[in-house]
Amino acid sequence: MGRTIIHVDLDQFFCACEEQHDPTLKGTPFAVGGRPEGRGVVASASYAARTFGVRSAMPMAHAVRLCPELIVVRPNFPAYREASQQVMERLHALTELVEQISIDEAFLDVSALGEPGEQVARRLQATIRAELGLSCSIGVAANKLVAKIATDVGKSMARSGALPSAICVVPPGEEAAFLAPLPASALWGVGPKTADKLAGMGILTIGDIAAWPLEDLARRFGQHGEDLSRRARGQDDRPIVTERAAKSISQETTFAHDVRDRVRLEQTLRAQAQEVAAKLQRKGLMGTSVKLKIRWPDFTTPTRQLTLPQPTDEAEAITDAALRLFNQIWPERQPVRLIGVGVGGLGTPPRQLTLWDASTPEEEARQAKLREALAAVQARFGAGVVRRGSELGEEQE
Repeated sequence: MGRTIIHVDLDQFFCACEEQHDPTLKGTPFAVGGRPEGRGVVASASYAARTFGVRSAMPMAHAVRLCPELIVVRPNFPAYREASQQVMERLHALTELVEQISIDEAFLDVSALGEPGEQVARRLQATIRAELGLSCSIGVAANKLVAKIATDVGKSMARSGALPSAICVVPPGEEAAFLAPLPASALWGVGPKTADKLAGMGILTIGDIAAWPLEDLARRFGQHGEDLSRRARGQDDRPIVTERAAKSISQETTFAHDVRDRVRLEQTLRAQAQEVAAKLQRKGLMGTSVKLKIRWPDFTTPTRQLTLPQPTDEAEAITDAALRLFNQIWPERQPVRLIGVGVGGLGTPPRQLTLWDASTPEEEARQAKLREALAAVQARFGAGVVRRGSELGEEQE
């Protein structure tokens, strides 16, 4: 039996959420993201703004130059996460085989429903629109690779300046024919460098890749060449992954203006370490390594990593490691554009009790309640609201 895979992509998702909050934004050129006078970037652009060339990940200052009347809206990520969760609930109502790949994208395997994929897609699209007021575009195919590309093709064929709300279906057996006329860059695994190298060989479309001798692609690109040849023929047997284990948890801050003050940089690291620790505790995870990421004004981005003596989810241990790495990597008064802390090697190992750890069930319960209360305070008032007494002393000096 063949598979029926659906790829769902919410149209201009952040902007759609903002339009629900402020209906006067509908039909106007606006972008969600940081302020243009700082170093803000575009997180999402309305389709009206996209007609001016405004795109995601573009510096907001450049977006405003392209579209002087652009309205800039600060992001409301809690609202976006809530809306995303409601969408995912609708997907899970159809099938348990749901793989969420971002806040606004997911794959579904609806093979077991026994219905034509297009019929399922239209019903799902109508449900999301009627119950949540959100538009989505959908690709339907026999595998994840072609379903995702089908969504992109459907969106590109939609009327400019309006929500695509597209549905593109690729019937089983027609994968290679569907992909053939598309540019090589539309294929997963073809980035700018690979696209340039392929163009130098006279390979401009996915069909050109499929027609090229496999042996030559393998000779030139190694295993990657074999993968490109297979994908160009529309072959992809990857399953739906319903749970994806996190490899790391991190927190980063990009400053509006370069920072060279040690106290402020260390305060930022402490707040980030507390936020990472809170996330670890909420997920029931511990990490075995701490990583520091720092970016200079010229975009050079050195990193350092430290292996911990034992797994931890405690803010103090993460902070201490991050500050040690910071002192190794930061030259005094060096301006910093971005700084971030991450914890890797995640797992759920048992805690190693020490002389000072809880030794009775009652004490363990008390400590658990204390951690829950601390997490609740941080969630409401911010990661930096509860701090060590030593930090307060540093600020008073």
